[in-house]
Amino acid sequence: MKSVKAANRKKSPAKPESRTALVRRARRINRELAEVYPYAHPELDFDSPFQLLVATVLSAQTTDLRVNQTTPALFAAYPTPEDMAAADPEKLEQLIRPTGFFRAKAKSLIGLSAALRDRFGGEVPGRLADLVTLPGVGRKTANVVLGNAFGVPGITVDTHFGRLVRRWKWTEAQDAEKVEAEICALFPKSEWTMLSHRVIFHGRRVCHSRRPACGACPIAPLCPSYGEGETDPEKAKKLLKYEMGGQRGQRLKPPPDYPGLPARPLGAE
Repeated sequence: MKSVKAANRKKSPAKPESRTALVRRARRINRELAEVYPYAHPELDFDSPFQLLVATVLSAQTTDLRVNQTTPALFAAYPTPEDMAAADPEKLEQLIRPTGFFRAKAKSLIGLSAALRDRFGGEVPGRLADLVTLPGVGRKTANVVLGNAFGVPGITVDTHFGRLVRRWKWTEAQDAEKVEAEICALFPKSEWTMLSHRVIFHGRRVCHSRRPACGACPIAPLCPSYGEGETDPEKAKKLLKYEMGGQRGQRLKPPPDYPGLPARPLGAE
C-alpha cells in the first residue's frame, strides 16, 4: 500500500482545476485502484443474465451479502423467468424476506419475469432501452446487467460510487443520471464497467460513508477530501473491511482470484 505522506503535507490554497487536469487525475486514480483491486468484480453471485437481473433488483436497500445468502433457495425454486412469473406471491415473498421490502420486490420480480416470458421469449434483453421497461429495473440495474452479463460497458451509480466521485471532485451532481453522464465523459468507454467495480470496492472497503479510513487509503495523495476521516495509519487500518481487513467477502462463490474468504450461507454468520 502506497505511502500517504504526500497527503499530510500542508497545502497552499488550491487553484481551480482545469478540465485537462481533472481528466488526468481521475484516470490516475482509476489506474491506481486497478493496482489495488486487480480482482474487482460484481459482488453478486450469478450464473446467468436472469440470475444477475433478479439479484440486482433484490440488492436495493440491502447488502449484496444478504442477497447472495438468499438467492440459492430462490433460484432453486424458480430457475427460469417462466417459473418466477407463475410464482405464488406469498411463497416468493417468504423466500426473499431477508432482503427487506419483500412485498414490493416480489411484485417487481413477478412482473419482470412475466415481461421476459411474454415480450422477450424468456430471455433477458441485451439493450438498455429494453431493460428499463421491465418492472423494478432502472438505469443502475440495467447497467449492472449489461456490463457484467453482456459485456456492454456502463457506469453503475450506486451510493458508494456517487459518494466517492463527489469526494474526489469528479462531479458535484447528486442526480444519478447526471453523475453517470459526467463520469462517462472522463473515461474511455472500455473502462466504464471496471471503473464502477473499482470505485465500489474502494467505497465498501476503505472510503466509508461516516468514517473513511484516510490514513490507510492507497490513493490519499490524489484525494482532495483527504482528512475527512481517520488519518492515523494504525487507527485507519482497523476500519478496513472485507479482504482489506482480513474479513469475509460478500459472495458465497467469489472468483478464483479473490484474495479473501467467501461469505457464509444464511444462518451461518
